[in-house]
Amino acid sequence: MNKQQVHVAIAILYQEDKFLMQLRDNIPTIAAAGCWGLFGGHIEPGETPDVAVKREVLEEIGYILPPFFEFGYYPDEKVVRHVFHAPLLLELNQLVLNEGWDMGLLTPDNIRQGNCYSKNAGEVRPLGPMHQRIMLDFIEKNPL
Repeated sequence: MNKQQVHVAIAILYQEDKFLMQLRDNIPTIAAAGCWGLFGGHIEPGETPDVAVKREVLEEIGYILPPFFEFGYYPDEKVVRHVFHAPLLLELNQLVLNEGWDMGLLTPDNIRQGNCYSKNAGEVRPLGPMHQRIMLDFIEKNPL
């Protein structure tokens, strides 16, 4: 394992034919700043990816993951992404956004186009390139 690589656990959360995504804070020092991405985060030392994804989703939106499944593994030179998927069983207004600029239910068309309007930002914002790739893979393998 490359010491420079960071391991993260992220969740694809779906409801009917839409996907819950987070508009990341527009802070230049964070990855994919101001872009739509998936909820999740760093795997803590001694933590497994499945424990990390449950913790991160709970911290970020107050959602207790129902039974979830592993989707894939996306390594690059900097980050190893452990990707899981689960249904979103609550309405958007029942979630509390504790991290990020906005959240929204994006359609497969939003994801294919690579952008979506954010009410909080007041403008169309792009998807993070890696998160778009993961979502396109998921949509292709799991037609809803």
